[in-house]
Parts: sequence; C-alpha cells; structure tokens
Amino acid sequence: MSRPPTLTLPPCARAYRLDTERGAFAVHDARPDGAPIGTALLVPGFTGSKEDFIALLAPLAAAGFRAVAVDGRGQHESPGPREEQAYAQRELALDVLAQARAVHAPGSGPLHLLGHSLGGLITRAAVLLDASPFRSLTVLSSGPAAIEAAQQARVRLLIQALGALDMESVWRAMRELDPPEAADAATPPEIGAFLHRRWLNTVPEQLIATGRQMLEEPDRVAELAAAGLATHVVSGSVDYAWPVPWMDAMAERLAAHRSVIEGAEHSPNAERPEKTAEALTGFWSGVG
Repeated sequence: MSRPPTLTLPPCARAYRLDTERGAFAVHDARPDGAPIGTALLVPGFTGSKEDFIALLAPLAAAGFRAVAVDGRGQHESPGPREEQAYAQRELALDVLAQARAVHAPGSGPLHLLGHSLGGLITRAAVLLDASPFRSLTVLSSGPAAIEAAQQARVRLLIQALGALDMESVWRAMRELDPPEAADAATPPEIGAFLHRRWLNTVPEQLIATGRQMLEEPDRVAELAAAGLATHVVSGSVDYAWPVPWMDAMAERLAAHRSVIEGAEHSPNAERPEKTAEALTGFWSGVG
C-alpha cells in the first residue's frame, strides 16, 4: 500500500472531478506557470489513489509538464458500482482512454501515460486498445505478467477476506499482518488516518476484480512492443511485487528506456519523488 509523504496539494495543483463520457473521476491537476510542454496522465495502483502521486506534482509542473493524477472507478473519491464485472480490465482501460480524451486539450502538448503497479497493467491494456492518444507509456513498478508467487498468496488471502468480511474488519486484519516498519509509530497520524479512510472509500468489488487481474495477467510484452509506442520502465532498486530482474528483462524486450530509482522500493513516486520526477521528465522531453 503506497503511503504518500504529504496530503497537501502544492500551489500549482487543484482537486476537482474530471467529466468524461464514462463518468466523472476525482483528479489532482497540476499545471506549470506557462503553456505546458506536455501533459502526463497518472494512473494509480492496487489499493491506491491519486494521492500516491502528490509529491510528483510540483516537480513535474516545475519542469513544464501538466500532470493529472486520477482515482479510477471505485477508487477512493471516484464512485463505482458494487459489481465485479464493472472492474474488468477492459472496462478500466476504456476509462483511461476516456480520461485521456478529457485531459488532452489543444495547446497542452503531447500526452504521456503512466501507470503505477496495477496501473501499469491497466495502462498497457489501454494502449493495446488504442495507442493513438499517447506519445509514450511509462510502466512504474509493474511487470510483464502476474505478480510473484509470495505476493500472489497475499492477494488470494485478501480476496478471500473481502468476500467474507466488511472493509473495516479486513483493514484490521491487514494491519495485524503489516511488517514492523509499517506500524503506526512509523506513519504520521494524518497519513495513517488517510490510508484508513481511503481503504473504507474503495469499493470492495474493485479490489476483488483487480486483485484477480494481478494473479491472472498474461504476458503481453510482445503485443506492447508491436504497438510501437515509446516506452519507459521505471522501478525502485528493490520490488516485492515484480522483482527488479523481471522489469529489467521486460525493458529489454520492449527496447524501452530503463530507470532505476536508488533508495526506492515499490513506490518511487512516494519514496523518492524528486529523483522519479527527474527520470520521468528526462524521458518525456526526449520523446517530444
């Protein structure tokens, strides 16, 4: 579960609901002082939300990019139905394409797509449906197929719990399984309260359906390579969901730009935002 270092939006950003033909989505929208040289659509991961990108917003805007971070359907502040089929990967990918159309206004520069963790699988699916809106795809801490075996076991337990218990009971059970470094003493009270609130706001069917996607995702790297879109694979130096060597190999198969953020693990966007923003803006500037 990503932990944003702050919940305070920088002065360059505002929160609102983005209207699309597939519904309204809660967003954080950061803009540079002048006309943007490009726009980035940022899609969060499993159990995540737009707040996971909050520390990236100011450095991305300072580099000249507009950055729009979204809550997907059923995530935190974006509504979603209580039906698992509403969260099929194709449905979520179509949402991303609708968000892209709503965000990419004339004069906003080329559109760059980024997906973190589960968001990497969803954005890949969006590109495979229609790559034409995008200048590039960045896959952040996301791999070629399903997550690694130990994490699969954890997700299976979570899916079982979500099918049997209410969200508050599942939250308490998860906290009992947290490693010592995730204890309350290591998390500022306002961040801990936010994580709890975000969990309770998320639709359980969204978590069940997307959890299954992480267990069952096929290897679609060859399909993505054939799409011909400029790609960037970014990770921390350690990753528990998709091991770093898996992402190294995926980048080679894609002929992708590769960035490793030293000192970060599964959420470089929250753990090392300045270095992550530097890697992102360097890549986006290079592909135009």
